[in-house]
Amino acid sequence: MTGTVAAVDLGATSGRVVLGHVGAGELRIEPLARFANAPVRTPDGLHWSVLELYRGVVEGLAAAVRAEPELASIGIDSWAVDYGLLREGRLLGNPYSYRDERTAAAVQRVHARVSPAELYARNGLQHLPFTTLFQLDADRDAGALTLADRMLLLPDLLAHWLTGAAVAERTNASTTGLVGVASGEWDAELAARVELPAGILPPLVDAGTALGGLLPTASRGIGATAAVVTAVGSHDTASAVVAVPAADAEVAYISCGTWSLVGVELERPVLGEASRLAGFTNEGGVDGRVRYLHNVMGLWLLSECIRDWERDGERIDLAPLLAAASAVSIPVPVFDADDPGFLSPGGMPERIGAWLAAHDLPVPASRAELVRSILESLAAAYARAIRTASELSGLRVRAVHLVGGGSNNELLCRLTADATGLPVFAGPDEATAIGNVLVQARALGLMSGSLESLRSLVARAFPPRTYLPR
Repeated sequence: MTGTVAAVDLGATSGRVVLGHVGAGELRIEPLARFANAPVRTPDGLHWSVLELYRGVVEGLAAAVRAEPELASIGIDSWAVDYGLLREGRLLGNPYSYRDERTAAAVQRVHARVSPAELYARNGLQHLPFTTLFQLDADRDAGALTLADRMLLLPDLLAHWLTGAAVAERTNASTTGLVGVASGEWDAELAARVELPAGILPPLVDAGTALGGLLPTASRGIGATAAVVTAVGSHDTASAVVAVPAADAEVAYISCGTWSLVGVELERPVLGEASRLAGFTNEGGVDGRVRYLHNVMGLWLLSECIRDWERDGERIDLAPLLAAASAVSIPVPVFDADDPGFLSPGGMPERIGAWLAAHDLPVPASRAELVRSILESLAAAYARAIRTASELSGLRVRAVHLVGGGSNNELLCRLTADATGLPVFAGPDEATAIGNVLVQARALGLMSGSLESLRSLVARAFPPRTYLPR
């Protein structure tokens, strides 16, 4: 039996709708639509244009139905931690972007009630100042929670507009800081201690749960279809990890895009002070797996430099820029790609230069040298994270799988192999959409089996490219 599903994959810079044609031994994808996504700064902060995002989703799904009228299912994934607040189903305002600076005071307030060590013991998460827990505290302090009766993470909000279901898929909920790392359920005691109304937290569902058919409002925009919406690994990294084409468990993965998520897949979380101080997080994976990983700033560093260079009207072509960076023969400085000073948008070349100068390192003299410096710094960060993940988890890592858009960056793949001393297997670049498709297909009965069998299918359908360390 074969069928077709639609994967809606939303990133912090763009969204896409991809058709997946699936069945026993069959896996093909067909990208159909892509639309821009960027936060907008207003006087009260940095927000997502979520209605424009929803418009892109609906128009992309309409294209999917035109291409495949018998579309069986729709699944949505996105970046983590950001959410919308609702009252009686109505959105109360545009969701904030995690890059907004409003959470600094919230972090201090939360840590005054619950220490960082206790938080880690409860939720297993790497400290990030934009985690949902801190964002909700900022909303509470601003009075925004007095009207809200529900919080929905972004993929769940869009699914709510499509189906009416108001739930939280577990892999994404695990990034909020409010899910117990041991229980996998909302930590109501923690919510009470930080004075968050527990009633705003929606019921949790597993990846593979059918959320329902399309509401009439959604059907009008998408077209007549009997498709259901299926919860997938709605945190994009959870979907990407499903599609890592690994032959065994002794591998590390790098899901490389705006962020780079570097880690290993485990059966049980790794807690304790050494793990917390190393900045490692235990996030939920599909089928109850644990994504033990470290967040690295990722290709955001490069895309922000390009955005700055293009502000005066110049058009930057990435391919020649990477070719020039590859040809750089002189040593370039390596900086800390994890430095939180690189989190906010704007002025990235100057901020990298300032970091280097402050650490008595030479500032690159050309764009090509700066790009090479960025990529070598990312590769060094990947190598540190993989070594630490192996040491803390006890998992011997024999190879690295680099998936996502960054897998098309040959220079980055080569530098990562050199920095880690391990073979790097690059691809698929659409890993997130493929993992989204696979979870839907398995839920519909179009295929069956464990994550390992799904990954074997990915490896056959999308053979990775190999980079050996020099």
